[in-house]
Amino acid sequence: MSGGVDSSVAAALLKERGYSLVGLMLRLWSEPGREDENQCCTPDAVMQARRVAARLGFPFYVIDSREYFYKTIVQSFIEGYESGMTPNPCMSCNEKVRWGFLLEQARGLGAEFLATGHYARLQRDDSGRFSLLQAKDVLKDQSYVLSRLNQQQLEHSLFPLGDYLKTEVRAIAQKYNLETAQRKESQDLCFLGHKDYREFLTRNSPKIMANGKIVNRKGEILGEHRGLASYTIGQRKGLGIAVDTPLFVIEKDQKNNRLVVGYENELSFTELIATDANWIAGTAPASDFKAEVKIRYKAKLSPATITIIDEKNFQVSFDEPLRDITPGQYAVIYDGDVVLGSGVIRKTHFEGNVI
Repeated sequence: MSGGVDSSVAAALLKERGYSLVGLMLRLWSEPGREDENQCCTPDAVMQARRVAARLGFPFYVIDSREYFYKTIVQSFIEGYESGMTPNPCMSCNEKVRWGFLLEQARGLGAEFLATGHYARLQRDDSGRFSLLQAKDVLKDQSYVLSRLNQQQLEHSLFPLGDYLKTEVRAIAQKYNLETAQRKESQDLCFLGHKDYREFLTRNSPKIMANGKIVNRKGEILGEHRGLASYTIGQRKGLGIAVDTPLFVIEKDQKNNRLVVGYENELSFTELIATDANWIAGTAPASDFKAEVKIRYKAKLSPATITIIDEKNFQVSFDEPLRDITPGQYAVIYDGDVVLGSGVIRKTHFEGNVI
């Protein structure tokens, strides 16, 4: 439970269906002195979740996961930027914290399932194998961030909101007179709160924010950057370069601390290499195949050919070039509304040059 409307309604629906419930919230790490800024477990969020549990008639507990969260998620977030990547800590959090640490805690309490307010659907075939599907509400669908889960985790998962629209969820919250019915959603990284991630990195890893040169593909110096972590692939504004034709960030050269910029047509990437693959079915497909791929949570599905390198690595060749493919983000593969798997984007391909 997060203290928000989605997890509250998920609990209400399960209670209505006859499940015996225990409410759990993780106390996540926050920077010392900034505990009230954490978007997942503020005192207000704890109070809201506790009230919902009391209204629906089940116990509620807060579990301390601060040390584990810091070592597993926060350190990885910092190290990702230090290596020139743009990490997505929410993906790792679902895989290792919610469906790792929290599921283990829940099972220790005797729970059969871990239920959340994520918008996604599950199907089980005759052989007992689970498939992860997009939610009914395509605008709220969160199957992308759940693509790191495996068969064992899905077997003990419930997603009660998968067949509901967000408007229906708020209506259900009103029906049960839940205090969270009109609670606003947070889009921030939980341990950053409303603060800029660059401020966080400056405080926790100053070397990431070292100034360096802005160059084009030819190596010509065009200006100075304020730390590579301050920029994202495809960024146009805020470069501090006076030019007639707009320039965009096309690469972060971590080794030489250089920010590489180019024209808009230089953002057309045709291929990517993904590592640390997770296949929902449990094993990689036996041969290459056609599918659709998302390169970011809010990105559109793009047709592509998937080439299996080995069990943990694959290549994606897009039918049409894409902009803004960013190392550190995740490539998630779909067959219709079924999630096949995902991997961390490590390399991209532009005009024969691997970045």
